[in-house]
Amino acid sequence: MSRASHRPACAPPGGSGEALAKAAGNTLDDGTPVHSFSSLMAELATIVRNTCRTPSADAEAPTFEIVTKANANQKQALALLQQIRV
Repeated sequence: MSRASHRPACAPPGGSGEALAKAAGNTLDDGTPVHSFSSLMAELATIVRNTCRTPSADAEAPTFEIVTKANANQKQALALLQQIRV
């Protein structure tokens, strides 16, 4: 066996062309960007609950809450998180 074609036993296996292209392009099959866990958590962190009060109300007036709506990526991430069983 020639030295050029020898792969050390500890070297990671080569991936398929499709897998390598996906990793290089940082996109999924549907064209959406690939996220790491931390980037998904950062995107999920943009879903917030705002406590509001009407502008003319005094400090003792009742408040109400508005929760931002999840975008498509956030909905998908939340669905995946809900599948995790502890």
